[in-house]
Amino acid sequence: MRHLKAFYVFHITAESSSYSQAAEKLHITHGAVSKQIKLLENHLSQILFYKQGRGMCLTQEGELLKRYTDIAFNTLDSGVKQLTRESHHYLEVSCEPTLTMRWLMPRLASFFQLTGIDVRLSTAGGPVKLAESGLSLAIRRDDFHIPPEYSKHNLVNEWVGPVFSPEYWRQIQQNWGDIVLLHSDSRPSAWSDWSQRSGHNFSANKSKSFEHFYFCLQAAVDGLGGAIGSYPLIVDDLTSGRLVAPFGFVPSGHQYVLLSHTERLGNNELAFFNWLEETLSLCQPETA
Repeated sequence: MRHLKAFYVFHITAESSSYSQAAEKLHITHGAVSKQIKLLENHLSQILFYKQGRGMCLTQEGELLKRYTDIAFNTLDSGVKQLTRESHHYLEVSCEPTLTMRWLMPRLASFFQLTGIDVRLSTAGGPVKLAESGLSLAIRRDDFHIPPEYSKHNLVNEWVGPVFSPEYWRQIQQNWGDIVLLHSDSRPSAWSDWSQRSGHNFSANKSKSFEHFYFCLQAAVDGLGGAIGSYPLIVDDLTSGRLVAPFGFVPSGHQYVLLSHTERLGNNELAFFNWLEETLSLCQPETA
């Protein structure tokens, strides 16, 4: 591409408040920045900046160009980071906190033993900015808008149902009206969504709320009430007998997915995706 250096100088300058600030970031002179911007403006036959006080602001044409240089240079940066990760055999992965603590972390050692790939986890839920965060991949429940610039790789369908500690269930199984419904701020409609899908109605029951879904599930384990459990988040508790699910499970209409920059995964990313898909397929309710 012609004038690639000028495009990069524009990209940095567009993120700065002045030519002087851009010059500091680029380790060149103020005059060198001005020269590259003028070169690009002549090449495009467009004015990209206008002066406002002591600073420089983007014109409408500059704003449009910035959207594309952001994509171009962020994609290039992501590619360089991926090459580094591939050569050093590691992945930077964002995962929902509850899935991380209750399912993924106990199984990561087996993935490392199988592949030798080190997965470095950060916990977060909902929308994610992979490039800006320096992340390779993100594991999410698809209950939010996923931007078109991300590729979505389906992992497993989510099934949900009420779960209780065995002792708590023995105490209230003859009177469902005594069940305390445990809610979380991150999934406030979990009980009502399940009721619509299952036909059971507990809207008159007492309830108790927690800030995070992880605390909600732990409260169920501790016998404080019943929570809407989500496969695979409660599969280990069911297997160990810490929780029971007398009402069974129904599809929630959501999936757990792997988000990536591109549809084509790198070697390390593909190995992780294949392992996730295979391991999660073993964590489904018997009704699936």
